[in-house]
Amino acid sequence: MIAYLKGTVLEANPLELILDVQGVGYAIQIPITTAEKIPPIGQNCELFIHSVYREDSASLYGFISKNDRDFFRLIIEKVSGIGPRIALSILSKMSVEILQNAIFNQDTSLLSQCPGIGKKTAERLVIELKDKVNAKSQPLATGNTTGNSKTPLSNSKYQDAVSSLITLGYKLPEADKRVSKALQTLGADVPTETIIKEALGS
Repeated sequence: MIAYLKGTVLEANPLELILDVQGVGYAIQIPITTAEKIPPIGQNCELFIHSVYREDSASLYGFISKNDRDFFRLIIEKVSGIGPRIALSILSKMSVEILQNAIFNQDTSLLSQCPGIGKKTAERLVIELKDKVNAKSQPLATGNTTGNSKTPLSNSKYQDAVSSLITLGYKLPEADKRVSKALQTLGADVPTETIIKEALGS
């Protein structure tokens, strides 16, 4: 079973990468959150792989970090009704950190915004994975600092604001950057709607 590949980027699309490993081209399906971090064509890249073998096919799913790959495995192995394609769509919508916090805090409304996830599936995600999510992902704070102190932030406010920008078409890194900047300007005590408006104008 292939668990890791390192090679040269031959082709790169939002959901698929072809990696040249010593003259062999591997077609690897990737989430958008990984695609955003893939180096340019011709440069070296390493991916953590989850392999799926069936009688008539073989599929490789690649992730920029081992943590992302392991969380992908956790979803498809522990949550009934979610296969690799839906899990890949979930990880394309939101980062693992946001997903873990949503699960830990039982935020089914945020999870329901992922493609292929309805209310019942979101509830299954919470039920099956809540006890398996690392506790260190519970306190989500902004990376903004004033001096040396971090600005406290309601977990749901951050998630809602970032998720809203993603829904409007922003990629995760840009959405996170805009929300973080808005919070640095406004502080954490303003309504979520105000944070979103500030982020859209930044």
